[in-house]
Amino acid sequence: MEEQLFTIAVYTENRVTLLHQISMIFSRRCLNIDSMTVSACSIEGVHKFTITCRSTRPMMEHVVKQIEKRIDVIKAFLLTDDEILFQEVALYKVPTENVVNTDIEEIVRKHGARVLEIHPEYTVFEKTGHTDEIKELYEHLKPLGIRQFVRSGRIAVTRSSRELVDEFLEKRAESEERRVKRGE
Repeated sequence: MEEQLFTIAVYTENRVTLLHQISMIFSRRCLNIDSMTVSACSIEGVHKFTITCRSTRPMMEHVVKQIEKRIDVIKAFLLTDDEILFQEVALYKVPTENVVNTDIEEIVRKHGARVLEIHPEYTVFEKTGHTDEIKELYEHLKPLGIRQFVRSGRIAVTRSSRELVDEFLEKRAESEERRVKRGE
């Protein structure tokens, strides 16, 4: 079975040990997490982990089931690139003296980057895009002597018109309401 890059969206309560619990699920299966970002989401009190990992679909489906067994996890979704809109952010720090001696304006325009800060000793560029675009700009700036480079993990939203976890929570509330009416 062919490996591919998957994105897992995990909606959780904001608890201290959850990051460790989730990372251990991957470690036990010898899976490398390519990137992970965590932030508050559109639902108050709920956080969203966005995790990317390269593996087979059956393995990733198993991982999602294991993640959902955690008490503080509300719901996890396995997504492919065609189901989401995603971006990453990168910062590149290069010596200002090397920037001045090149046609940096053309490089910045061509790659849709922007100058974040110009300091006498260094200039910082910012690029938002997909991994391959970020790597391409890196290769163009490399001859200028990159002093520092950092890339964020993937952030993503689904192409669905509604938040997937909203639908899940609504169904769960309806189910609970039916149980209460039946007197269970």
